[in-house]
Amino acid sequence: MWCCANARISTDDLAQRSGIANTTLDKLLAKEDSITFKQLKKVADLFNRGVLFFLEDGPVNEEQLFTAAFRTIANQKFDLDLNTRALIERAERQREIYLSLIEDREDELQRFSHPELPEEPEHAASLVREWLQLTERNDFSTFRSAVEKKGILVFLTNGYQGRWQTPKANPVIGFSLYHEYFPLIVVKKASHEARQSFTLIHELAHILIHRKSMVDEEKDLFSHAGKERAANQFAANLLVPLAFLNSIEMSQKPDEPELIDDWLRPYRNRWGVSTEALLLRLLSVGRLEQSEYDNYKAWHQARPAIDEPRGTRLYRHREPRNVFGDPYVRSVLDALDQEKITLNKASKFLDGLKVTDIRKLEHYCASL
Repeated sequence: MWCCANARISTDDLAQRSGIANTTLDKLLAKEDSITFKQLKKVADLFNRGVLFFLEDGPVNEEQLFTAAFRTIANQKFDLDLNTRALIERAERQREIYLSLIEDREDELQRFSHPELPEEPEHAASLVREWLQLTERNDFSTFRSAVEKKGILVFLTNGYQGRWQTPKANPVIGFSLYHEYFPLIVVKKASHEARQSFTLIHELAHILIHRKSMVDEEKDLFSHAGKERAANQFAANLLVPLAFLNSIEMSQKPDEPELIDDWLRPYRNRWGVSTEALLLRLLSVGRLEQSEYDNYKAWHQARPAIDEPRGTRLYRHREPRNVFGDPYVRSVLDALDQEKITLNKASKFLDGLKVTDIRKLEHYCASL
């Protein structure tokens, strides 16, 4: 069965995920029984495909089935789980929707254009910070907006609806889908926005410097090799330039690791970065001892885990903007206002948002 072989999923796993009994799947695979439409729909939904995909005659053409960006990522990390593969494909389809909506608005939109950058990440970070027109005070929203204004879509997972949530145990924290004109970055929502910001800028490095589609796991944010190391250096220097580091009052640094967060809080709040990012930057320029960083890291890891925030039904109408970003949502609402798409189509494009919530979303976006 193509779905089992391609997704590297066993029939036992398929049964558990689809809700189809093992005995039923065994009979289907042995061609002792015929699959019902309801069962086929369950399999299609699981693999992020339409039912017609499984009804077409002939073998699957992998070159037509997957985009170049998807194949690049799949070849890079062949053990990607089913949820991540589905998320990548879903993100690419959302980008296609966006392109279909803006095809007649080329003169009004900011198109992505590569800035000329050196390979050296520290220098590149300085140039990109100017390119993004960042000020000193930032958070994830301002970083995201600055990137989006350059023609790069930024999606954030873990919305109210399950389709855009990623399992907590999934190690993937973000990925970049490279395109010469329409690149896309997907960031996994975290308990701290500062982590999202670092992931966003890390993925931005892959697009601007490496010009490649990449998928990143937690461990990649601490890699000391190859493109991941360069992306980490780029992100660290863009988020915390040397001038920022020089403004930190080292004379006030406490000896106790549990007081480090309080010491760095004003800087964290101003620059939109985490304590760990600041400590790593101080360590990289020789203003912090390795033992001091290790002590803080050990203390921080020993603390109880914080649950990742989830959306609430009260603000369901805002979730499409949180997940897909302002450019995407406004393109849908503009098309609806110009009667180029129906309300039903708009609902589909906005992750199944109810009609009443679409109207709330329109008022919300108009107020921004």
